[in-house]
Amino acid sequence: MGLAGRDRLRRARLGALLGAGGLVLAACAQAGAASGARPVRAPSPSATPVTSTAGPGATPTPTPTPTPTPSASIGKGEGTLQVLTFQGYAEYGGTSSRVNWIAPFERETGCVVKLDQVRTSEEMAARFAAGAHDAVSPSPDLAGQLVAQGKVAPLDTRLVSGYKHIPKRLRELPGLREDGKVYGVPYLWGVNQVVYEGARPEGPSALYGAVPAAIRNNPMSIADAALALSRTRPELKIEDPFQLTPAQLDAAADLLAEGDGPDRVYWDGSLELVRALSAGPARIAQALPYHLDLFQRAGRPAKALTGVPMTGWVDSWMLAARPASPNCAYRWLDWTSSAAAQRPAAAWTGLAPANPQACGGNARRMCEVYHARDSRWLRDVRFATRPTRDCGGRGGECTDHTEWAERWKRLVK
Repeated sequence: MGLAGRDRLRRARLGALLGAGGLVLAACAQAGAASGARPVRAPSPSATPVTSTAGPGATPTPTPTPTPTPSASIGKGEGTLQVLTFQGYAEYGGTSSRVNWIAPFERETGCVVKLDQVRTSEEMAARFAAGAHDAVSPSPDLAGQLVAQGKVAPLDTRLVSGYKHIPKRLRELPGLREDGKVYGVPYLWGVNQVVYEGARPEGPSALYGAVPAAIRNNPMSIADAALALSRTRPELKIEDPFQLTPAQLDAAADLLAEGDGPDRVYWDGSLELVRALSAGPARIAQALPYHLDLFQRAGRPAKALTGVPMTGWVDSWMLAARPASPNCAYRWLDWTSSAAAQRPAAAWTGLAPANPQACGGNARRMCEVYHARDSRWLRDVRFATRPTRDCGGRGGECTDHTEWAERWKRLVK
């Protein structure tokens, strides 16, 4: 999960796909990374930036001996910071001069960010294994793997000022904690909805029926099929759609295969989804609230299936197990937990901020469409964890992510 499209929507192409009504909306849509959200102003830091002598050409200070458990206060920055993230999750003005929340961080801390961006979890895993990064923002499927392999360090949340403002529901997700230790600071999150035009489908299973559909091209989409089966086939006893026994995985894969055919679209990016629903064969889709908002603002009669459980995911920031710049890394985690950083990130990516204090200004619309302040709505969201053989630490015999990926590869040929 955590794959919110990672693509770049172009204004003219969106206008052509959505029609005349879409031209108005597309005029304010810009090249966002996760799902093509609107451009935003540069964030206003909560405090007056401190001018730093460390600039892009500055010589870093000697790197101290890495320590996984720093003191209760962050020490002097090392000068540079290696950050690995998805496209759009950290912006420095390269896409739009108005979208830059890295520069305020650099001015305040003196830590110069060396940004490494990827499009998929698979690419991120390979890049993280090969590189020397200090901070990384994995999606849940990769986060669980990094924790299990000891590639990320437990965090001292006292050093992350925005952490206490993040709802407990997000902070305590199993993929971000282990043995009482915290490994991730929630950053952005999203949910998968069944979006349709025309008659209301009877339930989530309609996504896998005979009607042409658009489904996210990701092995974790198996969980959505499993969640649909939990309602229609109670004998399967599916409790957690992300932790499936072999029999449950078989049933979910079979459901996905039932409606597979030339008219089904497996979308990787928002542009593919928009094309499938507006100009292609699809009449029902697995989509984000951002996409639904996009269609409705363009005058399309799109609706979301309500009153049913949904899957979701939380992307977080983590600290490498052996960071070369632990102090700068902690300053980065502190910054990205703040409303000043999450507000422009949410507006730009079309996702919801983990810190509710960011729900204002440019991010207000995203918080509204994701019901970010509605705890009752969030109760219907089953947030993703990495599939594991021990059923997420609960014991038993489940299937792991490798098996999910293999099943998905067979389906999407």
